[in-house]
Amino acid sequence: MKAAWFVCGTDTGVGKTLVTGALMHAAIAQGYSTVGLKPLAAGCELTAEGWRNEDALHLQACANVELSYDQINPVALPEAVAPHLAAGTRILSAERIAAYCRGTLMQPVDQVFIEGAGGWRVPLNAREAFSEVPRLLNLPIIMVVGMRLGCLNHALLTAEAIARDGLRLAGWVANQLDPEMPRFEENLESLIQRLRAPLLGVVPWMSAADSQHAAQHLDLSLLLSSNAR
Repeated sequence: MKAAWFVCGTDTGVGKTLVTGALMHAAIAQGYSTVGLKPLAAGCELTAEGWRNEDALHLQACANVELSYDQINPVALPEAVAPHLAAGTRILSAERIAAYCRGTLMQPVDQVFIEGAGGWRVPLNAREAFSEVPRLLNLPIIMVVGMRLGCLNHALLTAEAIARDGLRLAGWVANQLDPEMPRFEENLESLIQRLRAPLLGVVPWMSAADSQHAAQHLDLSLLLSSNAR
């Protein structure tokens, strides 16, 4: 079954890479060939092979199909700030980033998970937000909700923006960022009642992020049965 998904977050630092890797591990466990893409990464280190991003390397390691680093992360920006700032004098283009993704989507791979950058409306250039990329690709969205104070507002506004852009929220994952979050269960239930998409799982707080362990807390059946692509 060929399918592709765009993984967005309700903010930066909410665990998009952890969850994207977990989704990949869960898909692989069900027998699917799987890759993860980080088409734009801001925050890279210069190595002998060129600029490398920790999150993109993580997705490369999680995959069971071999892709070159440049296929996984075609746009690597050194500074860990918003893309339009990290780009400096370089002009980023949603269409070009989408074109990079289309090249990989043509590969014979069952499941492709494309991780976004920052939150839904993070600027890409003077006119476009990064959200234009999944719109151009017409992909269903998986939203990662960072469970901490303020998550209700961030999650609901992100879901509204996704719908306003004409895209479908295929599912969401609750990632517990704060082990002592007040009324965690009540906040989770508030989101379940308000988000019109299935909860794919609750990733518990972990002192060290581990996508393989996080995969054990996800149920992909609700996602894959929709055959959204």
